[in-house]
Amino acid sequence: IELRSGMLNIFLKTGIVFTQVDLWLGLSYCDGKWNKVSVNKEGSVVSASMNELREQTLEPHVQQLKVNSPIYVGGIPPEIQNFYKELGLEQGFGGCMKDVKFTRGAVVNLASVSSSAVRVNLDGCLSTDSAVNCRGNDSILVYRGKEQGVYESGLQPFTEYLYRVVASNEGGSVSSLWTHVRTRESVPQNVPTPSRVHSINGYSVEVTWDKPAGVIGVIEKYILKAYEEDGPNVPITSAELADTSMLTGILTGLHPFTNYAVTLTACTLAGCTESLHALNISTPQEAPEDVQPPTAISFPTVLLMSWSPPKTPNGIITQYTLYMNGIPVYYGNETKYVVKDLAVFMPHQFLLTACTLAGCTNSSQVTLFTAQLPPSHVDAPVLTVLDSRTIYVQWKEPLEINGILDRYIIYISNNEQNFTKWNAIYNSTELFLDFTIQQLFPGTEYLIKIAACTGGGCSLSEASRAVTDESTPEGVPAPKAQSYSSDSFNISWTKPEYPNGIITNYGLYMDGVLMQNSSQLSCYAYGLAPWSLHSFRVQACTAKGCALGPLVEARTMEAPPEGTVDIFATVDGSKEVQLKWFAPNKPNGKLTYTVLVTGLFYADQ
Repeated sequence: IELRSGMLNIFLKTGIVFTQVDLWLGLSYCDGKWNKVSVNKEGSVVSASMNELREQTLEPHVQQLKVNSPIYVGGIPPEIQNFYKELGLEQGFGGCMKDVKFTRGAVVNLASVSSSAVRVNLDGCLSTDSAVNCRGNDSILVYRGKEQGVYESGLQPFTEYLYRVVASNEGGSVSSLWTHVRTRESVPQNVPTPSRVHSINGYSVEVTWDKPAGVIGVIEKYILKAYEEDGPNVPITSAELADTSMLTGILTGLHPFTNYAVTLTACTLAGCTESLHALNISTPQEAPEDVQPPTAISFPTVLLMSWSPPKTPNGIITQYTLYMNGIPVYYGNETKYVVKDLAVFMPHQFLLTACTLAGCTNSSQVTLFTAQLPPSHVDAPVLTVLDSRTIYVQWKEPLEINGILDRYIIYISNNEQNFTKWNAIYNSTELFLDFTIQQLFPGTEYLIKIAACTGGGCSLSEASRAVTDESTPEGVPAPKAQSYSSDSFNISWTKPEYPNGIITNYGLYMDGVLMQNSSQLSCYAYGLAPWSLHSFRVQACTAKGCALGPLVEARTMEAPPEGTVDIFATVDGSKEVQLKWFAPNKPNGKLTYTVLVTGLFYADQ
């Protein structure tokens, strides 16, 4: 059934038989009153009528009409239009319809029996003032001229108009068919403020409103918006409601214990309008969210507990409860608490509960330890001398660690430093219980102690004593030979750089002959010839053997020459004499000669 250009068209297809009935209405139906339309099929007769007008046709081959599918009123969905291409399918019906009735059954209430509706106002007719703009055949001239298009303004929103074009010349005129068009809706005006807002919980509210008055068009949807008071002019949350028959909606996504201003927005296809005023509401409190676990500053027997307020309190925090190992140890409004009389480095399970008037929320459970202390006692290490340069050190783990054992440190000192300086020669987190000390000095007494460390500090053991095996000395020094007279030496030397044990004796060799063997570090040699050259070497000995130092040479001091100087003179001419002489028998040093001459000398005139 289709109304087109003043013609009511009835199309009936049963099997392969196609029947059409056309009833001319003109503009008789456009009078602002209700019109009754009936379509009948009685045997082979198909008829259509509106008010007093009627038309029928006879089709002998028409079959019985059986309806076993949905009935679409006002148009059909786009997804099934391809199955009925021969019907033409003008745009959907625009207007009002009531009292729909089939042959069998009572009058149908479209609002209650329809399964779906698109852009349909099921509450009644939008406006009955169509007679103002549709006055029968007394149409209004909107354009006269030679153009093939015209723009008309000043029309009413969401109103159907009929147009036809008359082309004329001196020979006469011809008219087009009537075509109808509907103007678009207008933006809603005077959207009311929500009439009632009821809190469902701290996160959602139920909003009720009245239907906007004077809306020209079909309301497509309602939008509820919530703004925070004293906040930015941007909605915190909103809800779109497509079922415009409902005047109640749920607005979610709110925050508990917060003041909101709720507005209503009504939308047509032309646009949306928000209510000028808002309805204020305060959401109720809820149980806190994001409760953070407590933290602590650890001491060996005390935990200084503290915590922060919940990130989302959802109300006023009325009480905190602190649980330790499942037992409540604190109730109150403070955010800190001291837990005393605890064991050293022991784990404890803590959980915090924060409460509002609406309920309580637990934090996640956290394990906190009391602080560590140094180990209570460390036994002295056991030392084993392997050779003259190596000591093997062994130790035991402390019985009371008082924490997590972190490392062992070995300290060593020797008698060369009078046991006043301690050096750390081993520092490891591997937690081995032995270590071999190498590259030591032979024959040296060492003190060795062990330190065991935790996160709370280190404890030192008593020192253990060990002496490396002796060996022959190394670095025997060269002696210093100083002569203060022409017949003696004062010879001295120092200890070897590496004694490698206890020096039992020093031997002094002069000219390859051992002249002294004692523990002394000096020697006096006398009865020597003046300016005589001698060699010296020191030998140092331990119980394991002896070692020689480098060879040094030195001379005694000079003395006056001893003996006579025999001189011989030879005359070489009237003016020259050649002198020769023999050295003294004992020069006693480096000799220099002086010639003394007396008498007359020749002088050139």
